[in-house]
Amino acid sequence: MTVTQTQPIELHYWPTPNGHKITIMLEELGVPYALHYVNISKGDQFKPDFLSISPNNKMPAIVDPEGPDGQPISVFESGAILLYLGRKFGRFYPTADERARVAVEEWLMWQMGGFGPMLGQGNHFRIYAPEKIPYAIKRYEDETHRLYGVLDKRLADREFVAGDYSIADIAIIGWAKGMERQGIEPTEFRNVARWRETMLARPAVERGFAVVAPTPPTNLADDKEAQKVLFNQRAR
Repeated sequence: MTVTQTQPIELHYWPTPNGHKITIMLEELGVPYALHYVNISKGDQFKPDFLSISPNNKMPAIVDPEGPDGQPISVFESGAILLYLGRKFGRFYPTADERARVAVEEWLMWQMGGFGPMLGQGNHFRIYAPEKIPYAIKRYEDETHRLYGVLDKRLADREFVAGDYSIADIAIIGWAKGMERQGIEPTEFRNVARWRETMLARPAVERGFAVVAPTPPTNLADDKEAQKVLFNQRAR
């Protein structure tokens, strides 16, 4: 069954690896969407209106005005958003084949639980931490390297991570696009490099990555106030 979208999906967004997952997915689906920028370096993620749809004060989040039974629904967490959109529109997420669906879910959870958080921690300790702690840097550099090795082995005999192109690939490319910045040499992981080239050549992926902020984002490495907003939060 073909599902059409007449009202734009509202995307609460900032151009980060997790934010790009959703712009890529929406571009692949070809459905209308409206951007609501959440400037995370200025604290927009703590505003009450945003917390009402994303209680973990993290973007991205969406509001679909044409949710179940025609009623609006909000979804937070990038993986949950990809699953929701995949189910709703019946694309990039298998529904009829349980084995295929499990494979997509496995690699989506791999990205959500490891490939994103560990790479993010690596970037933090290598680039942003005010104190360079050798143990922490090595810990996350090693784990980043290990995870790229897992992905490289997976891609040794297939074009995409779960068989056909899927939300798992969309989730992973948001982070793998920046592998050099993460201290990874692409020539060491040739299967990942080949897959990344294939992914970045997709027009919808290119359009998704091209969705930028209305004003240039702050240089987080130099912006101490933004670092306080992003890195020094406790329960409120």
